Amino acid sequence: MKTIGLIGGMSWESTAVYYRRLNEQVRNVRGGLHSAEILMRSIDFDSIVAMQKADDWDGAAKVLQKIARELQAAGADCVLICTNTMHKLADAVQSAIDVPLLNIIDICALELKAAGARKPLLLATRYTMEHDFYRERMSRHGVETIVPDADDRTAVHDIIFSELCCGIIRDGSRERYMDVIARGRAAGADSVILGCTEIGLLIQPENIDLPAFDSTLLHADAAVDFALGDGPSSHADAA
Repeated sequence: MKTIGLIGGMSWESTAVYYRRLNEQVRNVRGGLHSAEILMRSIDFDSIVAMQKADDWDGAAKVLQKIARELQAAGADCVLICTNTMHKLADAVQSAIDVPLLNIIDICALELKAAGARKPLLLATRYTMEHDFYRERMSRHGVETIVPDADDRTAVHDIIFSELCCGIIRDGSRERYMDVIARGRAAGADSVILGCTEIGLLIQPENIDLPAFDSTLLHADAAVDFALGDGPSSHADAA
């Protein structure tokens, strides 16, 4: 079994989901008392949020590069950035290490294509919805992402940071997300990407009347496939 390296803590609420999913899936495949070989570095999220707000992506890249190198030196055979937003820096992080970085965007794109989805509604932080990195990488796979309008983007973003990252789950926020999804469907979306690793704490794919893809679970499952040798790594498929 290969060792999975996690850059976590962004937020720790979703990193906990990664840890549970990785171990559950290894046990499902191997049975008995088997669990995943994991190395994890959990960072103080507040420091990363400050860099995001200051538009200091170069500073954030240096932080993640250092952690990735440390994980590799400790024995990680692959690295996961346990957040969609920080995949804005995925290429920079990959350039700092020799082991594969399993890219959450590529993994989601491949799942979308396999399901026949080509025009997903992307729900995520403002950075992921409004910066080009996510949509551009999806487009390499022939997937055209659409995003909510400005008011809905603000609501989706604010709920993530003020509630989900703090472990707060509110029925009213779930209803707000479902309204955003309904408007996305009316605008032509054929599917939904839960493109922030905390969104699955609020809504699950089975609650949505479109095909929905939980990026957190897909990312973790791809890491298990890599670790057990049961499937290909997707990190370089769009390179």
